[in-house]
Amino acid sequence: RAARERAKMAIDAGTTAFMIVSMALVNLMTPGLAFFYGGLVRSSNVLTIMMQNYVSMGLITLVWVAWGYSLCFGTSKNGVIGSARTHYFLENLVTQELPYAEGMPGLVFAGFQGMFAVIAPSLMTGAFADRVRFVPYVLFIFFWVHLVYFPFAHWVWGGGWMARNGVKDFAGGIVVHITAGFSALATVVALPNRRKLEGEDVDTNPHNIPFVALGTGLLWFGWFGFNGGSALAANEQAALAAMNSEISASAALFFWLMLEWKMEGKPTLVGACVGAIAGLATITPCAAYVKPWAALTIGTLCVPWCYACIELTKKYNLDDALDVWAVHGMGGFFGTLCVGIFSSAAMTGNAFEAGGKLFGKQLLAAVGCAAYSFVMGYAIIKVLEKFMDVVPREGDRRMGLDVSMHGAKAYSEDPSGSKKGGAVNV
Repeated sequence: RAARERAKMAIDAGTTAFMIVSMALVNLMTPGLAFFYGGLVRSSNVLTIMMQNYVSMGLITLVWVAWGYSLCFGTSKNGVIGSARTHYFLENLVTQELPYAEGMPGLVFAGFQGMFAVIAPSLMTGAFADRVRFVPYVLFIFFWVHLVYFPFAHWVWGGGWMARNGVKDFAGGIVVHITAGFSALATVVALPNRRKLEGEDVDTNPHNIPFVALGTGLLWFGWFGFNGGSALAANEQAALAAMNSEISASAALFFWLMLEWKMEGKPTLVGACVGAIAGLATITPCAAYVKPWAALTIGTLCVPWCYACIELTKKYNLDDALDVWAVHGMGGFFGTLCVGIFSSAAMTGNAFEAGGKLFGKQLLAAVGCAAYSFVMGYAIIKVLEKFMDVVPREGDRRMGLDVSMHGAKAYSEDPSGSKKGGAVNV
């Protein structure tokens, strides 16, 4: 009882409130991602990709509560993985203050980190849009978080071997964006191209651009919790991370429009949205490590970098439907390198600063993460294909995945909403 009272006394109300709000903001990002992706796909498949995002909120949260949190932040086993028994079903976290998350109940830290675990696999859905059935998708993200996300979360944030060797990732450039982006690229390579499945006349145009804009707004709003909350306190580091996120996103949005205007003849709302997301993804790993002028530079430089990566996928006929690898994977990769280029000792409290040694560590970490994530993503898809049909059948694709897999239409032809979908095949 005395120990519990001492733990309670260490809890700071301001920090706890800030982190609960940050947790809610990051939670909002997954529905935001659903709208962002939903607007970019065809009207016959919009519910399918939104469902893929929402089901992650259910499944991954259950896994996180049961043992996922402990695998990431539990007692480390030789720096490789946490012990699942440490906080099984979040045991002993209600009032306990954690050494790496001071001033808040451990339960709040666990909840905040759980939101990252939810959105990471959801990011990949945009790459293989229109090409994965529901049951294989659920199994894919279940295995992926265990084989990719949980190990990297422990290695980088949970006191694992990468953290011990000085690798820095403030809010998820490695743990979220590179892992998801390069596993997404692996699924693109492993699965058939949509033009091969449906013919050259396949429609790849966004069906609802206002959805894309709405999703971007929700993601941008939530990113203040994603990056700002990663300071784990309402302090100057949180303020720096939040402001740098705004600066980078704004710069990337504007300069993406300018580049698009130059290259394609017109500035578009979709281009503005993609640019903003690229800026946010790129600043994530270094949000609290760089000065505002550097955030502006990073947001500007990420535009030609990510844009060129999109053009690369087109050149090599890689059907990354919604440019997940180019924006998230390569944005996170570039941002991880920027830690070694722009980090300021004044911003990190003299803990570290940019230099050749740090850059080398960041480069090795980014390349290693990219390679590992690609191999694992490819392997999971290929193993699933041995046991079940991963790609929707031709009849299901013709009917539309919303109707064939989920028995509903996003837009009913009958204003009364009385029309029903066909048979459901998952």
